[in-house]
Amino acid sequence: MFLNGLDELDQKIVRLLIQNARMSYSEIGQLVGISRVAVRMRIQALEKRGVIEEYTAVINPQKISGAVSCYFEIETSPAAFAQVTDILSRDETITQIYRVTGQNKLHVHAVAASGEEMEQLIREVVDPLPGVVSSSCHIILSRIKDVKGLRL
Repeated sequence: MFLNGLDELDQKIVRLLIQNARMSYSEIGQLVGISRVAVRMRIQALEKRGVIEEYTAVINPQKISGAVSCYFEIETSPAAFAQVTDILSRDETITQIYRVTGQNKLHVHAVAASGEEMEQLIREVVDPLPGVVSSSCHIILSRIKDVKGLRL
């Protein structure tokens, strides 16, 4: 289990935050049997250790008119890998970059405001990337399952 490095109380707190990151310290304390102050101290310790990285709103781009989501599979030469990831990291349209095993070395997600903006990303950022051996783009038509955070 991913949470084996945490004591039982921290595991309960993390599970509750995964379900609802907006839950108050008081609510968590009632559910796990400790005070609001103790919950706050434990959560702050988890944040300081890097166990909890951030709290964020998850936006579904498909619910926004005209938004286009896609993912790229990009294989680069080893010499160009760092430069490619640096270029991709700087682009605001690109939301996630994963280094993966297999033929494609990078799995890259992007969300654009329109088809035109996605085409611009491909034309101006992806196509000119140095050292690319192969690349493909897949438009995401619908979200069937999308798990956020760690599910236990």
